[in-house]
Amino acid sequence: MRVVVADDLLLTREGIAHLLGQSGIEVVAQAEDADSLLRHVRLTSPDVAIVDIRMPPTHTDEGLVAAQQIRADHPEVGVLVLSQYVEPSYAMRLLEEHPERVGYLLKDRVFDAALLVDALRRIDDDETVIDPTIVSMLVGRRRRDDPLSDLTPREKEVLGLVAEGLSNRAIAGRLFVTERTVEAHIQQLFLKLGLDTNPDSHRRVLAVLAYLRSASRAAGR
Repeated sequence: MRVVVADDLLLTREGIAHLLGQSGIEVVAQAEDADSLLRHVRLTSPDVAIVDIRMPPTHTDEGLVAAQQIRADHPEVGVLVLSQYVEPSYAMRLLEEHPERVGYLLKDRVFDAALLVDALRRIDDDETVIDPTIVSMLVGRRRRDDPLSDLTPREKEVLGLVAEGLSNRAIAGRLFVTERTVEAHIQQLFLKLGLDTNPDSHRRVLAVLAYLRSASRAAGR
């Protein structure tokens, strides 16, 4: 796998590159801002770009905008966006237009080599990766007239894993149950939540996150 790493901090870029190199992943370029990131992606055609959301000059959402442009202009290139804060709205902005081959992780997770490499490989396999902290925050948030209250504890657990982007097989392995059991749980919880039961993995992740986001908004009113 070939990767471009974009972060305005040299130590962070070098740290990520070192971890990836030890894991057999080639870092073909490093970028310190969005413009150089886009240039490197155009010139090197990596498999995945690792992008910090907050980059120069304003340190707001330059990295996110660049990630969206990469997915639009280079659909064969996956994107793993990093954030120092839990920002579900940023994750949704990235997913709404291009739900496949994208990931969103909290920045402190990238120094867990196994987790980082797993996320990159899943993205390279056309999957979606969402940080479990974001999912847990949304699933666990208490709401008035909470539709999630109708879910069993196991269904809530499965819902969280679906929102992280795990396949039925991966969920079955995580919970030590059969895929058929996972399929039954997903069918039931989607029916309870009124979600589209479309089996497409990317669209179901997007549907779950959109539901959780709308429920969170309703709770804040």
